[in-house]
Amino acid sequence: MRSSSKRTWAAGALIVLVAMLQPAASRAQDAKPTTEPGATTKPEHGEVLRFYGTVTAVDPNAKTFVIDNQTYNVVAESHMTKAADDSTATLADAVVGETARGSYTKSADGKLNVTKVRFGKKSGGKSGGGKGGKKKSDAATQQAPQQAPQQAPQ
Repeated sequence: MRSSSKRTWAAGALIVLVAMLQPAASRAQDAKPTTEPGATTKPEHGEVLRFYGTVTAVDPNAKTFVIDNQTYNVVAESHMTKAADDSTATLADAVVGETARGSYTKSADGKLNVTKVRFGKKSGGKSGGGKGGKKKSDAATQQAPQQAPQQAPQ
C-alpha cells in the first residue's frame, strides 16, 4: 500500500510542476526577440553617438571635417576644444593627420552634427597601456644569487 501512495504523491507533484511551467513556456513562445540575429542596429534620430579617429579632410567653407569616411558638420551648438590645453577651438584647429574625438547626433536629413569635439592629442601625461606607479630601484629588482645546498660532513 505504501508504494501506491508514493506513486500517487509523485504523480500529483508532476501534475503541479507541469501546470506551473505551462504558462511560462507559452509566454516564452509569444515573446518576440528585440533584434534579429545578425541584424545591425542603426542609431535613432537625435541619439548622441561618439567618434574618434584621424582627420582626413577639412572644409572650412562647408564647416565640415572627415574622419573614417564620415563627414561631420560643425553647427552653432558645437562645442570645440583643443586637447593640448582645453582652450576653445575653431575649425581651423582641425588639422589633417591629427586625431579628433567627440560626439554627434544624426539629423533627420542624415547629417552628422557635432555636439562636442576635441582636436589633437593631449600634451604631457602618459600614453596609455603602461604600468603606472613608481619604478623600483635596481637593487630591489635584482634577485640575490642562489647558493648551492651545503652537504653535511659524513
